[in-house]
Amino acid sequence: MPFKNIACLFVFISFLYTCQQVQIPYTKTQIIPEPSKHQFNKGGFTLSNSTGITYDPEFKISAEFLKSFIEKGSNIRLQNNNTISFIKDESITNPEGYTLNILPNRIEIKAKTDQGAFYAVQSLRQLLPSTFENGTFTEDTLRIPCASIEDAPQFKYRGMHLDVARHFFSIDFIKSYIDALALLKMNTFHWHLTDDQGWRIEIKKYPKLQEIAAFRKETLIGHYNSTPQEFDKTPYGGFYTQEQIKEVVAYAKTRHVTIIPEIEMPGHAQAAIAAYPELGCTGNDIEVATKWGVFEDVFCTKEETFQFLEGVLDEVVALFPSEYIHIGGDEAPKTHWKACKVCQERMKTEGLKDEHELQNYFITRIETYLNSKGKQIIGWDEILEGGLAPNATVMSWRGTEGAVEAAKQQHNVIMTPTSHSYFDYYQSVNDNEPLAIGGYLPLEKVYGFNPIPDGLTKEESQYILGAQGNLWTEYIPNEKQVEYMVFPRIIAMSEVVWSKPEHKNYADFVSRLENFHKRLDGLDINYANHLFKIEGNLIAEGYELKTLTKDKTIRFTLDGSEPILTSDVYSKPIPITKNTSIKAAVFNSERQLGATFTQTINYHKAVGKKITINVEPNKAYSGSGIEGLVNGISGSDTRYGDKEWLGFWGDDLKITIDLGEEMDVYSIETRFYHAPGQWIYVPNYLTIKYDTREKQKVETSGYVDKNLRYVKLNNAKVFDEITKTRYIIIKIPNYGTIPEGNQGAGHKAWTFIDEIIIN
Repeated sequence: MPFKNIACLFVFISFLYTCQQVQIPYTKTQIIPEPSKHQFNKGGFTLSNSTGITYDPEFKISAEFLKSFIEKGSNIRLQNNNTISFIKDESITNPEGYTLNILPNRIEIKAKTDQGAFYAVQSLRQLLPSTFENGTFTEDTLRIPCASIEDAPQFKYRGMHLDVARHFFSIDFIKSYIDALALLKMNTFHWHLTDDQGWRIEIKKYPKLQEIAAFRKETLIGHYNSTPQEFDKTPYGGFYTQEQIKEVVAYAKTRHVTIIPEIEMPGHAQAAIAAYPELGCTGNDIEVATKWGVFEDVFCTKEETFQFLEGVLDEVVALFPSEYIHIGGDEAPKTHWKACKVCQERMKTEGLKDEHELQNYFITRIETYLNSKGKQIIGWDEILEGGLAPNATVMSWRGTEGAVEAAKQQHNVIMTPTSHSYFDYYQSVNDNEPLAIGGYLPLEKVYGFNPIPDGLTKEESQYILGAQGNLWTEYIPNEKQVEYMVFPRIIAMSEVVWSKPEHKNYADFVSRLENFHKRLDGLDINYANHLFKIEGNLIAEGYELKTLTKDKTIRFTLDGSEPILTSDVYSKPIPITKNTSIKAAVFNSERQLGATFTQTINYHKAVGKKITINVEPNKAYSGSGIEGLVNGISGSDTRYGDKEWLGFWGDDLKITIDLGEEMDVYSIETRFYHAPGQWIYVPNYLTIKYDTREKQKVETSGYVDKNLRYVKLNNAKVFDEITKTRYIIIKIPNYGTIPEGNQGAGHKAWTFIDEIIIN
């Protein structure tokens, strides 16, 4: 689009103080999320001290928000007239839809509900200068281009999650978080209030939850997978009083954001059991967890537990008017249940065949109780195990299989797969990124998310309510880091759940996001700026560099030096015929704009050769495809899920590399990611076979990187002498089932493999 990179939508020079109608030279708004229909028209509307707002009482929230935003953001004071009118329009079928008409002499906002009108206001807000966000707009009048917008969301559930159990955040920050959701037309805040490491909601009936469960004696330092594990020896904790929660709920209502609280059960309950040991199966005294992970102390299925949970939920229900209560249901080890006489007797009495059905009994009983209070439950997709509670909504996080299964059973589903929705994952491959749990979820991948999974009919797809981003805070200790991990990925997610798929275009989104950064600056939001990053790919013609920001130049070096303004300008793929180190960066005419991109290419004998595999990588972790295993580029040392690591869930692998002709081969090198906390396990061994020799079994143990992030099969000389071969066959058996007591116990392990280097 010829005008999309113009930094501002307002032409000040010729008509800031005049009502003369002129053709506004813009064909596209910069609004995020992308509206359904929009166009600019001739003329402009002058916003000034003579402008006024009229509205029906039904539109009170929206109208007062707009009035407050304009008056706090500028010197303009609005009058009581109908220059800006809020009009009820019953013909708008979607209750969250709206039309916004900016005419030379008035602005009309039409909606069926105040919620729809509120979203019209958020669009109008983005047509005002970003200086309105912090009150630094100093003019007395403003000319707004005439425009017409018709808009409505694609999905009715558009959410963002925040875990406050691992790290605790202030009420003021929670409100600002809700403000950001409202700006992006997201309508749900999923507030994760309890977990093993802390209980964050006051329950008056059970005061020990505030006295004991809300505090841990210390916190893990560094990454869970690092050894030895170290702790800060500093007590940590806190909780929200019921008055504070009422305050937040009331505030969210003024932003048309629904808050869904999450009270974890039957697992992730160690903090509660630390306060009330009788709720567990052993009765032993335990501590609030001081590190991350999955713990075997879960709620017992005794009657006392259900009485406790019903008492807790009574107070939760009274605080939150939302239709839903989230009850967790994930990562609940069955170890104590198997050894518990009460639980085993419960299974016999209820005719349950195993502990998975006991979990279904647990969830169904809680659901029945909440249904009697007029509430519905949401649970993570583990609640499918052992049978799904009758009316439950499933939040699908371990991929899309749970979503498909639940939708086919005609249960509502909210999509939160780790592959596209976990904002605690790394968002760039830069070495200076703050410590994260692992994984790799760049902005483009979030934007490319389709919440409707493959395998559903059109009718079944109607059960997909929408999607949300999740932020787990094990490695996010403060509010500025929350913002850094959430923004701008939440902005991409807002467009995923609001805008029509046919309107989505990542290059256009990047252009609008570059403009939106000024608004984030005005709001003092600590966003991650990776817009000027470079992406590289090894293709047949050489190594390709590209960036999505327009009117910028890529400069590069091949001698190890940093790129500068006089470095070579990239114009075509760089030929690769030997080991090469590329450094590149995006420049404008004056300076470097983004971080330096560095890529080392190891030009070994298998680069570019034919490679086949018996199973495809998991769709969530397909990297650059199977060819990425022999492209000369190694993955990150600290994170899986980038373009080079390939992930396989529970599969035994058979990889065949065809060198094209017989070559001398004396070593094979590869490595496997090691992260038990993320269900990723190194295979115990692999076998390698040349077409001229018998297969050789190679143990993987013993080649452990000092940071325990990967296990390396380093220079494994499969035979004692150089061997001529054309074909190399590598068989890699999956680790198997994750043992009890570990995160993901009972599930298949993941295998992550990196570059296969042949010398």
